Amino acid sequence: MKILFTGASSFSGMWFVKGLAEAGHHVTAIFQKPLEAYTGLRRKRIELLLPCCHPVFASSFGEESFLEVIAQRHWDLLCHHAADVTDYKSPQFDPSLALAKNTKNLKEIILGLQKSNCNKILLTGSVFEQNEGAGSDGLRAVSPYGLSKGLTTDMFAFYTSIMKMKLGKFVIPNPFGPYEEGRFCTYLIQHWISDKTAVVNTPLYVRDNIPIGLLAKAYVKFAEKLSDEAGFEKLNPSCYVEAQGAFTQRFAHEMRFRLKKPCNFELKIQKDFSEPLTRINTDRLDWPLLQWDESQFWDQLAEFYQATYKDNT
Repeated sequence: MKILFTGASSFSGMWFVKGLAEAGHHVTAIFQKPLEAYTGLRRKRIELLLPCCHPVFASSFGEESFLEVIAQRHWDLLCHHAADVTDYKSPQFDPSLALAKNTKNLKEIILGLQKSNCNKILLTGSVFEQNEGAGSDGLRAVSPYGLSKGLTTDMFAFYTSIMKMKLGKFVIPNPFGPYEEGRFCTYLIQHWISDKTAVVNTPLYVRDNIPIGLLAKAYVKFAEKLSDEAGFEKLNPSCYVEAQGAFTQRFAHEMRFRLKKPCNFELKIQKDFSEPLTRINTDRLDWPLLQWDESQFWDQLAEFYQATYKDNT
């Protein structure tokens, strides 16, 4: 397929583009800034992608330059993975502003795709949206950012429905793996590499942690199977469904003998319950069908950590 992809510099976006390219698809990746404006982790991800995609820099979803890219050729699929994530952890995050950015000129984009013989859009969603996945607290949005993602889904569903297009939605839980942002697993590994004890303050939250390699394989398979018929299809890929304390124990067990470190951790008595106690995905993946090897993933992850934090060992 000829695929137009937004959001490729993100952690999961990089892995999705690599997976699509390795499966033989031709991916044009949109990057919001000029190449020289990217630094740090995002720059590393982009450099890994350059050999396997056609990059378009200094363009964003909905801008005139983006509409021009659509008009330049025939497309088989638009993968809209990008989303406004500016200060996404902040309670002051503005979901209405994020919605406007996520859906800018959406109707014009759909018309442009149809002129280019493309009738499919694959939208990336989040398990932390309202009415997504399974869990507690009536499936409310976990945060203002989650609310913006749910509103984005509603906007895409409305316009693709009235304009007779196919909308696929791929719902992401908690991915982890090489080149991730500085989140929970990064915190754990930075402490363990330095022989420090990691402290887990929210061990009771039940979450759905998924290896990024498995998630990417599921994404590619879903993209390939998405039909051309108008309508809606969705996948909620799930993997390690357990309390964060139990996941920490799993993570420590897998890293301990691979890193040759004690990987000590302390589970605190949880006092913060500002998020729903449980939020998980619902579709168990067929690992053999996706040709994903769990042990190999842990081996590669440990090797990545050793190379990344070698100065701390």
